[in-house]
Amino acid sequence: MALIPPFFLDCVVAIGIVKPDGNKHWIGTGFLFGKFVKQKEGNEKEYKIFLVSNKHVLRNQQSVILRFNPQDDQPATDYPAQLKDKDGKDLWTGHRNDNVDIGVIGINAKKLQDEGMKFGFFQSDTMAFAVDKLKEIGTTEGDFIYVLGFPMGLVASDRQFVILRNGTIGRIRDLFEKRSTDFVVDAFVFPGNSGGPVILKPEMISIGGTKSNSNAALIGVVKSYIPYQDTAISQQTGRPRIIFEDNSGLSLVEPVDYIIETIEVDEKMKSQPPTTAIANAG
Repeated sequence: MALIPPFFLDCVVAIGIVKPDGNKHWIGTGFLFGKFVKQKEGNEKEYKIFLVSNKHVLRNQQSVILRFNPQDDQPATDYPAQLKDKDGKDLWTGHRNDNVDIGVIGINAKKLQDEGMKFGFFQSDTMAFAVDKLKEIGTTEGDFIYVLGFPMGLVASDRQFVILRNGTIGRIRDLFEKRSTDFVVDAFVFPGNSGGPVILKPEMISIGGTKSNSNAALIGVVKSYIPYQDTAISQQTGRPRIIFEDNSGLSLVEPVDYIIETIEVDEKMKSQPPTTAIANAG
């Protein structure tokens, strides 16, 4: 019995750069997110597709590559995505709050489809839970989550297969009370996980007085791990000599609300046609 829809894995994209020597270096994770636009005839819906990641993954990059797997067993295709125009202006949009580490750029999903790429996207109206929805279903500390991404740049040479890790929500009440802009999960993430999706695990069983949740849904974006420091003290002088920094196993996550807010800013700012093969497309 699957606890996460398999196509959720196809929503996730490895983000890399091409070095001057031509070698590829994978720097982070992104995922495709569809903002609901309108209901069409029948049961069809129209969505506007965006790549979502962290500002710190996209910042200072002239361009990146986005990896997609074909529908067949052929090697993956790496699509260039231009992040700056000829004048050096960013083609992607970051959240206006400096403390919110989310950036988005429009994606031409039709081109991916026409070229036979295998991909999915999180639908904003059915597959993503904003803060109000999390409150409504009784989300709390201890609820199980999945973290998807490419830690330490672990991307195969010829295909893209995301790495999934388990975790739990460590602290979320301060977000609910608007005392924080992010929440904490108890899950190891590493460089390369940045910008990856965090998925709430469905739970059919709940204790008395609480609600069960039968749907897996996007609830946030990996921001960073929380480091801790240990200081080596000189036995002779009593002064600090070396400070070691390590991964605490706790990680910060930006909620879905900020994805929507960033997309709304992008839509207000941009009306020009696409300038790259798949990126900056409406």
